[in-house]
Amino acid sequence: MPATFSLVIAALLAGAAVPFQAGANAMLGRLLGHPLWATVVSLVVSMALIIPVMIAFRVPVPAAGMAFKGPWWIWIGGAAGVLYITAALLLAPKLGAAGFIVAVIAGQMAASLAIDHFALMGFAHRPVTAARFAGFLLIVAGLFVTQWASAIAPRPAQPDFNSVHKGDNQ
Repeated sequence: MPATFSLVIAALLAGAAVPFQAGANAMLGRLLGHPLWATVVSLVVSMALIIPVMIAFRVPVPAAGMAFKGPWWIWIGGAAGVLYITAALLLAPKLGAAGFIVAVIAGQMAASLAIDHFALMGFAHRPVTAARFAGFLLIVAGLFVTQWASAIAPRPAQPDFNSVHKGDNQ
């Protein structure tokens, strides 16, 4: 159980980084003039950070041909990353950090239940039980409550990009 607790804490910390990623990339997209440029920058920064880590851990270079022997779906990870980053850039400013993230979590949970239930993508079979489905419904309820709360709350004005740059000169 203590090992599981540590893994859950690590997953919570990784999840906590996601709204910061969405906010940073959304601002970057506005400053660069188009969200897709922020997607490119985000992926380049990811490469710039992971390569030194791989060097430090002396990760061996794989035999490139091995990847071509895997199932077709192993290639969708990169596409999913681009889809997520671009969606965050476009949707997080409109939905707010909480609204966007709870919608993402609901989508992740729905897909995860299907993946577990049908043992897709190499995962072990974990059937959808009443308790697991109830957990999903609680997330969906949270999605509706968050969106409802956002709809009735007064909306602040979007940030003025000139004020973002003015703060740099002070």
